[in-house]
Amino acid sequence: MSPAEVAWFAQRCDLVVRNVERLIRGKTDVVRLAVLCLASEGHLLIDDVPGVGKTSLAKALAKSIAGSMRRIQCTPDLLPTDVTGINIWNADTRKFEFQPGPVFANVVLADEVNRASPKTQSALLEVMEERQVTLDGTAYPLERPFLVIATQNPVEHGGTFDLPEAQIDRFMMRLAVGYPNHEAEVDMLASRSAGQSVEDLAPVVSAADVQRMTATVRRVHISRELLSYVVTIADATRRRGELRLGASPRGGLALVAAAQAHAAAEGRAFVIPDDVKTLAPHVLGHRLLLRPEAELNGVTAEKLLGSILVGIPVPGERPAFR
Repeated sequence: MSPAEVAWFAQRCDLVVRNVERLIRGKTDVVRLAVLCLASEGHLLIDDVPGVGKTSLAKALAKSIAGSMRRIQCTPDLLPTDVTGINIWNADTRKFEFQPGPVFANVVLADEVNRASPKTQSALLEVMEERQVTLDGTAYPLERPFLVIATQNPVEHGGTFDLPEAQIDRFMMRLAVGYPNHEAEVDMLASRSAGQSVEDLAPVVSAADVQRMTATVRRVHISRELLSYVVTIADATRRRGELRLGASPRGGLALVAAAQAHAAAEGRAFVIPDDVKTLAPHVLGHRLLLRPEAELNGVTAEKLLGSILVGIPVPGERPAFR
């Protein structure tokens, strides 16, 4: 891959990040990770308390792409066909015709996804993994690029349903927006009081650009030693007694793709260990399920993953002598 292609990728990433930051202030790292998730064909779960800009971040990212966007406001009475689409009888043609649901878009925002019933949540499994909808034996491919951004509130449990592990595993990253610092919050209040909203954002990249970015990510070189490093990290999570479920092979694939995107955004055509270590908490953290006794002892998935990363030798580093 040529240096010009890598430079083009990094420039497009910066364009999207700066555009989103016109609305989401003081959260450069979070915005950048969201853009990397888009570029590496992942899906994004934004999990945080109310009022910190989860939905605004998702909408701002979608608005930055010159593609189609649909929003699904998840509620307990939402049906699977409200998400995927349905066959409707046409009296004129005397045939059933497929009416596409809101998942047929480049960016799909599933707002408050944990308010949808488990049956409706499961409708997203095939959509997120295979990028198609199968109805009555017929498969309907989705548009490319395709990104699901789901939001949920971790502190409000009334009328909510926990996401099944199979669906959580299909999200490449889980991010928390967090509260802005003082200056960033002042800037946010000033922009909102001046009438600026997400609707004022203009696209800065096209859908074709995003597809080209995705193709660039796939061509970023990652050595076999680093692939072995990723597998060692994933395998270590499966062996920890504090966990009842470790990282899946899908998690390892997601970590490799995210590391490739991170390398390209940094202007490199190859992955280094720091790319893997930087992305591991965001890609693997939500896939680790603690045993109840570990939770009672104050163990968290983040701390456990941190200790695992510290304990695994990084490829290319000499072991320390004692």
